[in-house]
Amino acid sequence: MPVADEVRVAIASDDDVLTARQQARTLAVALGFWSVEQTFIAIAVSELALNILQYAGRGDIVLSEGEQRGARGIIIEARDEGPGIADTTLALREGYSTSGRAGLGLSGAKRLMDEFELRSERGKGTTVTMKKWVR
Repeated sequence: MPVADEVRVAIASDDDVLTARQQARTLAVALGFWSVEQTFIAIAVSELALNILQYAGRGDIVLSEGEQRGARGIIIEARDEGPGIADTTLALREGYSTSGRAGLGLSGAKRLMDEFELRSERGKGTTVTMKKWVR
């Protein structure tokens, strides 16, 4: 199955979260991830998309194919122009939440992926880049 260079999903509603999740799973299948990894990828995308909705109101999830040392993989970038995260170290701590929820969003997504980078600037927004490689 051919893979598109990049798939961008604008996040502004609950329906968009589902679309991003489905698009991530479709790309994961095309890249040859096994079913459990497809689920991990879909969950991680859902968590980031939900964070965009809750904290920024709108943003984007960008999905693309990557390659590293001969291995194919998926690259996921979640971007918003929201208020930013005051303390990124604290935000990645399992159980930490400003929403009153379980506090597993960012830390859970990080745990499910092979690579995870969080960049945030107060008043300018947040970008999370995650990667997972086919084994």
